Amino acid sequence: MPARTPVAPDGRLGKAAEHPGFSDPAYLRRREEVAALARGLRVGAPSPVVAYSESEERTWRTVRRALWTAQGEHACRAALEARGQVSIPADHIPQHAEVGSQLRRLTGFVLTAAPGVVENKRFLGSMAEGYFHAVQFVRHPALPLFTPEPDVLHDVLGHGIHLVSPAFADIYRLIGRAAGRIDRADVLQMISDVYWFTLEYGVLDEGGTPKAYGAALLSSYGEIRRLGQARVRPLDIGAMLGTAYDITGYQPVLFAARCLHEVADTLGGFLERLDDDSAARFGRHPGHPALR
Repeated sequence: MPARTPVAPDGRLGKAAEHPGFSDPAYLRRREEVAALARGLRVGAPSPVVAYSESEERTWRTVRRALWTAQGEHACRAALEARGQVSIPADHIPQHAEVGSQLRRLTGFVLTAAPGVVENKRFLGSMAEGYFHAVQFVRHPALPLFTPEPDVLHDVLGHGIHLVSPAFADIYRLIGRAAGRIDRADVLQMISDVYWFTLEYGVLDEGGTPKAYGAALLSSYGEIRRLGQARVRPLDIGAMLGTAYDITGYQPVLFAARCLHEVADTLGGFLERLDDDSAARFGRHPGHPALR
């Protein structure tokens, strides 16, 4: 799950460490309180019900309203069509069960509660069985449009939109099946890297204009509005695996496909060849630029 960097209203990036989500003791206690509800749960166990505060509900309303407009302008057609199939409330933070019941009906996916970042084997592998790890805590209210880490808004307004679409869900399962048969951490990281540049940060070329489909873009008000400032390269697995990225900031390099079918076909051709010896074959060693 990607981390986010604070951004000023004029679009300038700040340092992630300066975000109040990392330094406000009261916020950190509340974040831990919500995260603790999910700690130790088995994959697929019913998500705990969270009693959100009015401040958290207000943050949801602010961000959901802003993102809905930004997505309408900058998201790809496939993402907007998927969004039209799911009911995401504007007035309150949905519990996992509220979203999951819709996903299950349409694609068989459900949200499974996570306390935060989940190790690759569990996070990626669970997608083969229709489980997506999602957090339940809410970003800091002082900067509602900007967050240094994924929160419930990212998971619902990004991945939740994906997972009502069979086309998107098939890609999640494709990645999950590959991760399920891999044990080596370095090869799992390769899968995580292509997941990053596709399901988190992928774009589609629509009439010569990059349009967002990645969940991190769909859930980042600042970043989705500046797609034209990124360096957009054609979809290429080798290039993805050779591109370093920083999870705390905007991505300077994005990879564009012509359609979701191209994303699925390209990923499928790569993933079906993976085994536990693949890192060496792809030149992935500890000093590789993408691993620094």
